[in-house]
Amino acid sequence: MGKPHPVELRERVVAFVNDGNSYREAARHFRVSPRFVNNMMILHRSSGSLAAAKQGHPPGSKLSAHGEWISGRVSLHGEVTLDELCIELAERGVKVHRATVGRFLHRLGLSNKKKPQGKRAAQTGDRQGA
Repeated sequence: MGKPHPVELRERVVAFVNDGNSYREAARHFRVSPRFVNNMMILHRSSGSLAAAKQGHPPGSKLSAHGEWISGRVSLHGEVTLDELCIELAERGVKVHRATVGRFLHRLGLSNKKKPQGKRAAQTGDRQGA
């Protein structure tokens, strides 16, 4: 995402148009697009401010409000899969992808592995030997 134009440029463009020049003249003079000039004039008329709007997603995630429940669920029942958590969250009214749940667990410092490391390999070896 690109950076917004400086407020000083925005103010100069609006002042140039308010002095009686056309939008296209302002665009050529300041070497910006005519659409930018048009957007600045609309913004100036509607809000009076020329400050750029915030860019990007708001901080946090869908799961921030459910963090305590998720951490409790994983710590009490360590044998829960991402798909099971997604289903349980859907029952609570939160529809998320399993990757979102995985990233959220990672941020909390929790693991969603079903077996402690090493036990899984030992069980697999027992089956092959039989």
